[in-house]
Amino acid sequence: MNTIIFDVDDTLYDQALSFHQTFRKLVKENSTYQELDAIYRASRKYSERLFDQSEKGEITTFEWQTGRFIKALNDFNISISSETASDFNDVYKQQQGRITLFPEIKELLSILKQKGTQLAILTNGEEQHQTMKIKQLELHKWIPEENIFISGSHGIAKPNKEIFDIVTDKLKCDPVETVYIGDSFEKDIIGAKQAGWQAIWMNHRNRKIPKESTVFPDLELQHAREILSYFEDNKY
Repeated sequence: MNTIIFDVDDTLYDQALSFHQTFRKLVKENSTYQELDAIYRASRKYSERLFDQSEKGEITTFEWQTGRFIKALNDFNISISSETASDFNDVYKQQQGRITLFPEIKELLSILKQKGTQLAILTNGEEQHQTMKIKQLELHKWIPEENIFISGSHGIAKPNKEIFDIVTDKLKCDPVETVYIGDSFEKDIIGAKQAGWQAIWMNHRNRKIPKESTVFPDLELQHAREILSYFEDNKY
């Protein structure tokens, strides 16, 4: 591949850790990993749905940020107020200020940069918040500023084909020779395939492809070490 583009959240780092730490701090300190993982998965589901609504102007950003936690916890018979959900969102952001790359991803980025592969980022979210995470992950060591695309900067979000086309045009990349790596089937895989890119699904949460789907990833992997091995074995 001439161009390799990465999602950020839950693709380059383990987003669940920030959620787990926040939940134990504000809701239930002695929660098991299994409990936390189930609630985290629910929060991601609601986050994607509510994010779409906020992008359309149907709800406010605050309602998206707090609603994802309120709805997820409600699924597990845990009731929290809007105020507590706001505190949860604030602490969650603070915890994300401590995130680190998967070690295998760090190694992969170094290998690809050394080989001269064009690298880029395409991520959904608010410009300021996503920029903070990109800075914390030190992605500028491998990826130039002009190759970082945040949906909030363009007013268009994944899986909208237009945001992928913007990236294609800016990078002057051949879609057939471009691969996208992301964790969200709905946002990343469907979006990339619509744009004619190849798509690798970082499915470390073991999600299922919707039965009615007519779109499929070119490759499905469950761990960052598998992504590293794949690119090493294929001599990219």
